[in-house]
Amino acid sequence: MADGPPDARPRHVDVEAATDLCGFIDASPSPFHACEEMARRLDDEGFVALDERDAWTVEPGTTGYVIRDGGTIVAFRVGSAPIAEAGFRLVGAHTDSPTFKVRPHGVTSRVGYGQLSVEVYGGPLAYTWLDRDLGLAGRVVLADGSIRSVHVDRPILRIPSLAIHLNRELNEEGLKLNPQSHIVPLFAAAAQDLGLADLLADHVDGEIIGWDLVLCDTQPSALGGVDKQFLFAPRQDNLVSCYAGLQALLRAGQGDATQVVVCNDHEEVGSGSAEGAAGPMLGDVLGRLISASGDDDAQSLARAVAGSVLISADAAHAVHPNYADKHDGGHRPRLGGGPVIKTHASQAYATDAATLAWFRQRCEAAGVPVQYFSNRADARSGSTIGPLTATRLGLPTVDIGNPLLSMHSIREQSATVDVLYLVGALRNHLTA
Repeated sequence: MADGPPDARPRHVDVEAATDLCGFIDASPSPFHACEEMARRLDDEGFVALDERDAWTVEPGTTGYVIRDGGTIVAFRVGSAPIAEAGFRLVGAHTDSPTFKVRPHGVTSRVGYGQLSVEVYGGPLAYTWLDRDLGLAGRVVLADGSIRSVHVDRPILRIPSLAIHLNRELNEEGLKLNPQSHIVPLFAAAAQDLGLADLLADHVDGEIIGWDLVLCDTQPSALGGVDKQFLFAPRQDNLVSCYAGLQALLRAGQGDATQVVVCNDHEEVGSGSAEGAAGPMLGDVLGRLISASGDDDAQSLARAVAGSVLISADAAHAVHPNYADKHDGGHRPRLGGGPVIKTHASQAYATDAATLAWFRQRCEAAGVPVQYFSNRADARSGSTIGPLTATRLGLPTVDIGNPLLSMHSIREQSATVDVLYLVGALRNHLTA
């Protein structure tokens, strides 16, 4: 993959890079798979897997990564200067996406059909999951204590929509879905005495006693539009940022500051977990890197944080051509226009003037265009990991993201060139 675009507004699409991103997304149907895929790519580049239970020792140039509970990964490259003096250059993203999670008693039945009991995870556009060919992905725990990732990538599930003949008011009054009653996937034409283990029998050898499983789209990612300008794929929020952060780290080379890429689980449900952005993991890793480098000064972590910058990378709302009035008139980012700086007066985004300027300078140095997003004053804003991480650790933070259409749909749309822009900007940040 190219390190970044050759100029500010390239006229071509890097098909090789876009295809690699498609492969990354398709290999990552759950946060556990996303971490496995990132670990595989890190392993290929010589990064060393660390265990949180072990004592760590690092020195300038050391590259490594650690995974907590399967769904959160922190990768790093130790800089040439002492960490307390040079600080950290961090990129944050998240591995999870809106979906539907299988309940502990997963198999159910209604009027004779075999169905799967699920609950909402995050804020999916529920109607986009209707009439789709669905599989399952996640992890299972076996009776022997082992944990295995599972991906049923064939269409074993479907949520059929109700015929217009039985809902004549649909087109005039809109679709109203009750998640308890209407989002119940169908897997068998006749109710059978099946457990979830039976549905996974071809994928797992052993007695299943627990699971973290979600529904996933079985349609592969694709390049579309004129000259393959667009990417149509699931889970772009926020696997595109995970991919870009990873690629930037792999291509950055050593700088003075220590480089860190963190991809947290559970952002879509508030980040409140041991491995979420509101939890202790990132702070644990940063503190251990300082200690593992031989620095035992109690003030070193605070000194390092004060000299650090975090780029929180999450998807941004591209202006929709059919709903342009949903954006403030002066803040309408477009697909293909480069990464978007997100600001919010009430701190739904952590960007301030200093961190905004930092990211602008990184984009300019990489030849990358930059765009801006600010909510309409009469609209509610979403949020992301940036404010949570900034609050917990005191890190100067800028919230940015690539522009996206159909956010939280089962299939989202972005511009293929934007991932190159983001990699270029993040790489420049890591080495600045």
